[in-house]
Amino acid sequence: MSRRGALDVIVVGAGVVGAAAALAFARDGWSVALVEAREPARWTPEPVYQGRVDLRVYAFAPDNADLLDELGVWREIRQARAQPYRAMRVWDAAGGGELAFDADAFGQRELGWIVEHALLVDRLWAALPQAGVKLHCPDSVVAMEQDEDSASLELDSGTRLRSRLVVAADGAGSKLRTLAGIDTAAHDYHQRGLVAFVESEQPHQATCWQRFLPTGPLAFLPFADDAGGSRDGHTSSIVWTLPEAEAERLLHVDESAFLRELETAFAGTLGALKAVSARAAFPLRRQLAQAYVSGRVVVAGDAAHVVHPLAGQGVNLGLRDVSTLRRVLHQARSRQVDPRQVDPGAPQRLARWARQQRSDNALAAYAFDGLNRLFSNDAVAATLLRGPLLGLVGRLPPLTHAFWRHAAGR
Repeated sequence: MSRRGALDVIVVGAGVVGAAAALAFARDGWSVALVEAREPARWTPEPVYQGRVDLRVYAFAPDNADLLDELGVWREIRQARAQPYRAMRVWDAAGGGELAFDADAFGQRELGWIVEHALLVDRLWAALPQAGVKLHCPDSVVAMEQDEDSASLELDSGTRLRSRLVVAADGAGSKLRTLAGIDTAAHDYHQRGLVAFVESEQPHQATCWQRFLPTGPLAFLPFADDAGGSRDGHTSSIVWTLPEAEAERLLHVDESAFLRELETAFAGTLGALKAVSARAAFPLRRQLAQAYVSGRVVVAGDAAHVVHPLAGQGVNLGLRDVSTLRRVLHQARSRQVDPRQVDPGAPQRLARWARQQRSDNALAAYAFDGLNRLFSNDAVAATLLRGPLLGLVGRLPPLTHAFWRHAAGR
C-alpha cells in the first residue's frame, strides 16, 4: 500500500483495456486492484468450424502490439493464434479507384494482426497474479466517494477500496462513469454490425478487404486457423454494416440465402463462400464522454469513447488511453528522487492527459462518422465523389503512408 493506506490505482472493468491498464500499472511498480463483475471464460484453441470461437476480433495496431510486448503477453498471444495482415484493399461498389496499403511498400513485415477478443483477455488475465494485481471478481462498484486525496469505492461484496487514482474501464454503459458524474453525448447510426466467420474459395492473402456499399461497408478480415497465420488461409471474419432492419433480416434468412447475398455484396472477390459460424449483430453508435476526468477518476476505452467500427480502431484507441496515461505517470516518477512521492492522481497531471486523449479520440470518432456518412448512402454527389477520392489517395504514396502511420500509432 502507498501512503495513508491507499492503493495507487484501482481499475474497474477487466476487458482488454481494463486488464491491460491494471497489468501495465502493476508492472511499473504501482499498487493496483482490479474490479470485475464476472470472470471470463478460458480461451481454448478450437477451430472456427466447431462453432465456439469468439465472434469478436480486432485489427490490432503495431503500437498496441508493442505495449502488450512490454507487458510480457504478446509473444504468447502470437504463439496461440494471431493472423498478421500484410495488405489492405478498400474500394467503393460504385467504382472509381482503390485505396491499397502494402507492408512491403512501408518496409514492414506486417501492417497489424487480427486477434480474438477472448484470447487477448485470457492472456492478460493469466499475467495479473504474477504482476501483483489484487483481483476482486466477481464484484462490482455500488457507490463511490471522493475527497482531495483519494477516491473510495464500495463494492457489492461489502469490500471498501481506497485509491489515489481510479480508472473506469467498465464499458460503454459504465456505472463508475455515472457515479463520477460524467455525462456522454451519443449518436445512434441506426445501423448494426453483422459478424460471422466464413471460409472462401480463394485464400485471403493475409489481406484486410473492405468494400463500401450504399448500405454500409463490408469488411473481410483474415483469420488464423493455426497459431502462425499465413497468406494461404481461407477463413475470414466479416463485419458487415447494415441498416437495422436489413441486419435483422439477414440474421434470420437461411444459410444459403445469406451466403448468396454476402457473395454478391463482396462482388465475388474471394470466390464462393461457406459459413463456419453462427451470425450475430450489434448496434452501432457514436458515444463520447463529455469529460475524461472527475476528481481522481478517469475514463478509458469504451467508457470514454465508442466509435464506428469501419476503421477497426475501437480497441486501439482504448489501449492508447492506457499507453499515454502510463507514459505521463512514468515521466512524473522519473523527475522525482523518491518515486514513492509521486501522486498518480494529481489533478494537473490528469488534466493534461485528458486534454490530449479527448481531443485525439473525438477527432477520430468524427472522422469515422464522416466516412460513414460519405460512403453509406446512394446520393448522386457522394457516389460520384467517393470512388475517385479513394483512387486519388491510392495514387499518392505520401498520403497512404500518412494514413497508415496514424492507424498504426506511429
